Amino acid sequence: MKALPYLLAKEYKQMFRNWLLPVVFILLPIAMMNVVPRIATQEVKNLNIAVIDCDHSTLSSRLTQKLQASEFFNLYATCPNYQTAYDLLQEGSVDFIVTIENEFEHNLYRTGGADVMVTVNAVNGMKGGLGNSYLTQIVMQYAQELGYENGTVARRPVTVEPRYLFNAALDYKPYMVPALIAMTLILLVGFLPALNVVGEKERGTIEQINVTPVSRIEFILSKMIPYWTVGIFIVGFSMLLAWKIHGVTPAGSVWLVFLFNIVYIFTISSLGLTISNYSDNMRQAAIVMFFFIVIFILTSGLISPIASMPHWAQEATRLNPLRYIITAMREIYLKGSTFHQLLPQFIPLCIYGALASVWAVISFQKNN
Repeated sequence: MKALPYLLAKEYKQMFRNWLLPVVFILLPIAMMNVVPRIATQEVKNLNIAVIDCDHSTLSSRLTQKLQASEFFNLYATCPNYQTAYDLLQEGSVDFIVTIENEFEHNLYRTGGADVMVTVNAVNGMKGGLGNSYLTQIVMQYAQELGYENGTVARRPVTVEPRYLFNAALDYKPYMVPALIAMTLILLVGFLPALNVVGEKERGTIEQINVTPVSRIEFILSKMIPYWTVGIFIVGFSMLLAWKIHGVTPAGSVWLVFLFNIVYIFTISSLGLTISNYSDNMRQAAIVMFFFIVIFILTSGLISPIASMPHWAQEATRLNPLRYIITAMREIYLKGSTFHQLLPQFIPLCIYGALASVWAVISFQKNN
């Protein structure tokens, strides 16, 4: 590794010799944080609900069946108590908790009205707001049906009391901003390394490297480390912009944000270098990297929820590193999730990074 410091010095000089790159490192995060959260939208369907039936009566069972039959909701579980349902909400398995009060049927027949409490996972404000609206309509229609069946039932509507967790204001920006940080990284730290090695090939300087005693690991590290430092800067700068422009700050640990992004930067820069190793010119590398970036973005959950995708597409997203970092960033920013709770995202991201880095080293052919 004696040659690594000299190779790193060369890479940093080449990076900052082009005045456009430092400008892009500043302007792209500003554009992503300022413009995209103001214009992004999202479709909502296939929402998972957990039902707590405290009454266990005929009418409460009919309400549960009506919710299950809706095209907007999937009945994920019927829970015996609120804590069990809340645990499912905390881990992201369900989006809504519907609590049917005790003596639901009795109150309907006696007073013509009853209460249903809805607890909403409002990490995605738009998803939570629209989902609650759909849920309220279903319950109100059910009350009207009971009124038609028996004039004494549901003389006043069934009241629904929503409780929005994690994003009480139902603001879409706190949901979008963490994902945009990850997307900014893949555009810069993923795309630019893909042009690096192939740029050496086009300039002819790769031949000088081939006749030196520089190992493949040293060469790949010299290409990756500068972009790791740039990526860490972009994470910190983007978090600062999110705070100053939108007032969005992580509810969880800032250090956990950096930990996940360091692994993510390591992964996407390795993928970029792998593509560069297999490309003969910069045009070819740019086209291939653009193809992967589009696929990654479309299947990451950034534009549309993964639950709304076909089953085969949901399974295919497991090969997308952007999916794991976006999920982790949203959980940290909005829920304040701990490292233990984010292990399902951290472990696949580490495996992906290890495989990508090994592939990047092996795919670089150094001809002596």
